[in-house]
This record gives sequence, C-alpha cells and structure tokens, in this order.
Amino acid sequence: MTLERCLLLAFALFAIGVYGALTRRHLVGLLISIELMLNAANINLAAFAHFRPGDATGGATFALFTIAVAACEMAAALSIVVAMYRRRRNLDLDKLRSLREPIEAEPGAGKAP
Repeated sequence: MTLERCLLLAFALFAIGVYGALTRRHLVGLLISIELMLNAANINLAAFAHFRPGDATGGATFALFTIAVAACEMAAALSIVVAMYRRRRNLDLDKLRSLREPIEAEPGAGKAP
C-alpha cells in the first residue's frame, strides 16, 4: 500500500460523495453523501500520518476528532430528519424548501376537547 493509492481511494470516495450531494433529492441520501466525503478526509489524514516520518499520532488524532464531530453532526441531522418527516410526511428536498411554509390543518385542530 502506497500513499498514492490511499490518496486515489480518498479522491474516489470524495468524488462519489460530491456527486451524491449534488444529485440526491432525498434528505437521507444527501446525509450519506456528506458522511462519505468526511470519511474520504479521514482516509487522507490517516494516510499522511502513516507515511509521514516521525510521530504518526497527529493524523490519527485529527481523524478521531473528525469522526467524533461527524457522529454529532449526524445525530443532530437525523433528529431534524425525523422531525421533518413527522411534520411533512415527505423527505424530498424539492418539497422541503422552507421550514416556514404553512402545512395543512389537521382535521379537528383548533376545536376544544
């Protein structure tokens, strides 16, 4: 395994992630594409840490930090996805342009119990 092969793998993953982020219309697919791009960056960090002479813990430390940030980001994003699905019953990005758009009134809303 060489540095060039690691960088080529990371480039391919990042390119697939960018393509997915630009073409996906479903919110979960978009989040998966963003996660793929973050993993490509982690491969770069680990590869440079491995092939760099000297201390190899710097790149691994940054990769672990990136993984932790990505996990927090995905947890927050998935909670927003669940809330949006409960409210709109749809995750198509074309139909979810704004969170301020009014939704149809539910039957029986506004009536006293």
